[in-house]
Amino acid sequence: MAYSGTGNEKAVLASDLNRGHIGHTISFEPDEFTVVFGRISAIARKEGGVTIALDGVVGTGGFQANYSLPPTQNVYVQPDMLTNTESTIKDLFGKVQDNLRGHKGDTSSEQ
Repeated sequence: MAYSGTGNEKAVLASDLNRGHIGHTISFEPDEFTVVFGRISAIARKEGGVTIALDGVVGTGGFQANYSLPPTQNVYVQPDMLTNTESTIKDLFGKVQDNLRGHKGDTSSEQ
């Protein structure tokens, strides 16, 4: 396989994962035969690699709960919906403010 994520996922190097990524849904290809989808519960950096623990996997169908990845391995992170929503609201609020500023000098009155 040559997995490269889906359209809305962002590629992040395993070495760039940090505590801010805990709780995010990710996907990655730990070997040439497997694509893993899961939610990060822990990240451990060690010499020569990064270990990712997945949330809610232990005891489910023989799935691995931990994966050791090389630092250069791409991990595909789903966008954080709350951050995306906040961004959208801020953008819309900014546009409304700009629109109101544009009409501030409008002195025409209806009679």
